[in-house]
Amino acid sequence: MPHGRPLRAVTIAHVARAAGVAPMTVSRVINTPEQVAEATAARVREAIAQLGYVPNLMAGGLSSRRSRMIAAVVPTIAHPMFAMLIDRFTASLRAAGYQVMLSLTGYMDASAEAELVHGLLGRRPDGILVTGVGHAPPTQQMLSEAGIPVVEIFDAGPNPIDVLIGFDHEAVGRRVAEYFLARGHDSFAMFAAADQRARSRQRGFVERVASAGGRLLDASILPAPSTITAGREAMRALVPRLDRRTALFCSSDLMAFGAIVEAQQHGIAVPERLAVCGFGDFEISAANEPPFTTVTVEASQIGLDAAAIILARLAGEPTQRRIEVPFRIVERASG
Repeated sequence: MPHGRPLRAVTIAHVARAAGVAPMTVSRVINTPEQVAEATAARVREAIAQLGYVPNLMAGGLSSRRSRMIAAVVPTIAHPMFAMLIDRFTASLRAAGYQVMLSLTGYMDASAEAELVHGLLGRRPDGILVTGVGHAPPTQQMLSEAGIPVVEIFDAGPNPIDVLIGFDHEAVGRRVAEYFLARGHDSFAMFAAADQRARSRQRGFVERVASAGGRLLDASILPAPSTITAGREAMRALVPRLDRRTALFCSSDLMAFGAIVEAQQHGIAVPERLAVCGFGDFEISAANEPPFTTVTVEASQIGLDAAAIILARLAGEPTQRRIEVPFRIVERASG
């Protein structure tokens, strides 16, 4: 026999009846509590809690043209860099009375990203954070015509849709190559994940190595997102070609950690035979033995800046169109 609880939602009328007030008073407690006497508001909140009422924020947003919701699109939160960014972004917006609807692209293709963005915008967020620039034309069009603040993060480009907070990934690659060259290295390798930004870091690294006349042993492209296992497997393939001291740049600290673990398994000393630099400055880079050199970017600051920009734009305040995020090499024992 079919069974289950009735699909009947608690309504604002139920709350009003339980609290002994008019439905309009319940609405005011939810949306403009400063307009309601504290004793009345407390009675309404108690009824809301007892009945388990969840306000229809979309319905309220239609009249005020605000949903009090911000959409955020990032590749993953499995990596500490994006996790820190989203943590700060969410906390800042929550403190201002907004909720964040998070979607993960998982490094999807352009058509899938367009579908995801279409679905998010259909829920009428007040603003949206997206990762990267150079979106496919359908996504670019939707974001450009959404009529809400759009903050692109973690990349660089000349023509942001609205506001861009990021840095030049090719410049990161060049800087790491110059770091190794300054230490006398002439043999190099690069492991990069198959995502746009990691490949840009690889491009900058490889081009700078070539311009200096260095020998490039490997420029592997590995599946995205980066993993420790991928770093181990790439190093395993590289080991037979390590005929002299080599400098390795990995597009993430997870990959760099895997490469170091595998190198040590084969008796390759770090940094005596293999110098390593990662990217991200995750906890693992300092905790490893030896601690390894990495590139640090203030991911948490990107999250704070993105939230501040969206809130300022919603308040009608002028903002910068581009914010350049600094990066630097943190030198440790693996260099």
